[in-house]
Parts: sequence; C-alpha cells; structure tokens
Amino acid sequence: MDQLFDISLFNSTLRILTPILLAALGGAICARVGLFNVGLEGLVLVGAFSAILGNHLLGNVWLAVVFAVICVMLFSLLFAYISINLRANVIVVGISLNFLAAGLTTFCLRAIFDVKGAYYDKNMQGLPKWDIPLIKDIPVIGGIFSGHSPLVYAAFVAAIVMWVYLFKTVSGFRLRAAGENPVAAQSLGIPVRRIQYGAVLVSGMLCGLAGAQLSLGQVTMFTEGMTAGRGFIALVATMLGQSNPLGVVASSLLFGLMDAFSIRLQGFALPAQFTQMLPYIVTLVAMFFFKDRSYLKDAQRANGSSR
Repeated sequence: MDQLFDISLFNSTLRILTPILLAALGGAICARVGLFNVGLEGLVLVGAFSAILGNHLLGNVWLAVVFAVICVMLFSLLFAYISINLRANVIVVGISLNFLAAGLTTFCLRAIFDVKGAYYDKNMQGLPKWDIPLIKDIPVIGGIFSGHSPLVYAAFVAAIVMWVYLFKTVSGFRLRAAGENPVAAQSLGIPVRRIQYGAVLVSGMLCGLAGAQLSLGQVTMFTEGMTAGRGFIALVATMLGQSNPLGVVASSLLFGLMDAFSIRLQGFALPAQFTQMLPYIVTLVAMFFFKDRSYLKDAQRANGSSR
C-alpha cells in the first residue's frame, strides 16, 4: 500500500487536477447564468495550443499564458453570440465548438509548425515551479503542496474568489438571479444578456489557463487532442459540485486523484488500456450515484430558452 499511496501520488494529483478544476469553474459560472457549456473540451484544447503558439512567437512563458487567455476568450465569444443572440441550442453549440476546436488546432499545427501529431521545442521554457517558503520545509505537507506551477495555486485561489463573489456580493447575487429566473431579473433592471456575456468570457479565461497548464505546466508541448476528455470530466465535476465552487473543488480532487492513481498503476505491470479507463469509469460511477436532477431541469430550461 505504501507503494500506491505516498507523497508523490498526492503531489501529482494537484498537478493533474488543475486543468480539470479551472475548466470546471468556467463551466460552473456559465451554469449559474443558465448556459450549459458543453464546449469546455474545445476551449481547453484551444488554450493548450494557443499557449504553445504564444510561447513560440513571443518567447516568454507569461506572455504565452496571457496570449492563450485572450485567444480562448475570443473563441468563447462565438459560443456566447450563437447561444445568447441567435438563441441556438446551447448543447448543440457546445458540441460543435468541440469539433471546431479539434479541427482548428490540427490545421494550425500543420500550417504554422509544419508538423503532424505533436509539436515540441527543446528550447521552449515551461511554467516555473514555485517552492512555497516555510511550507516546503514541513514534512509531508511540503512534499504535497510545494513545487507546483503558479497556475496550480491560482486554480484554488480562483475557486475561493468565485465562491465569495457568487454568495457574498451583490453583483454575484444578480448573476445567480439572471440564471435562475432571467425574466424576473430583467424586469428588475438586471442586464441579463450583459451578465451572460461576462460569464462566458470568465469561463473562456479560466479555460485558457487550464489549457496553458496542460501544455506549459505539465509537458511543455502540444499534441493533437491532448485534452483527452478532460473538458468533459470538468463538465461532470461541475455537475457533481452543483455549480458551487467549493463543491467543484471536491469533485475535481476526486477525478484528479483517480487520474494520478491510474498512472501509478501502470508501474505495476497492469495493462495501460485498463489503467487509462479508470478516471472515466469513476466518472460514470459518480454520475450514477450522485446525479443531481435539478441540473437536468437547468439544461432543459436553457434549451427551452434558446428557441
């Protein structure tokens, strides 16, 4: 058991869960305004490619992160315009954006870098690892929480800030009102459409950070389809957390742990196909036992309001 559960397992859990947590927070704020964002997978994929492209063009990892955030926010505006202004079905729009992102990143990979499958530059610098003063010297705790990229810590800070904003501020109350009853909110003078656009842009920003962590914080490269379903797992984490940032953190921790555990099992001569299935099996089991029917009603309401 000591070989399965040790400090390095929990350390890798924090690193692996970060893209899921950031994307899930983006899905949560969209859900709070009545937009069921199925396009998280595509947004994270665009962020991962944009981060590598920005690093290649600008030569600075921090500017690359900013470049990725801007690109994904612009890409998310496509989701906002079609869903809000044109009142299209949000589920169909999200799925379409996933396919668009997959094709667009593959095309850009070949058109810009002239490679197929993956791009890697040995001279490219990834995100630095931060050792937290005082904490790094504490046994066990230092080994788990220290030595991560800044985006790992930013993800948990973002969750706390989002929780405070949604439940402790007036503007957060208005945002939730715009999603729960847009007609009543609009009758009170709350700019529902403007709030929805703002939520989608924040979701794009968080997904851009998730993609940057994926391509610059973990491997410093880009491969076609490198999100590998993390956006869909983030969507499930949003649903399990009931769009509550703290609940999203808990569900993301579960999926991150299972993903790290599946990688650990590969060292015990277990088939790679079996270990790679583990996070998705846990996702299905979690949806079966902890399903939230109110979320189905929210999706149906969003679908109905888009007609």
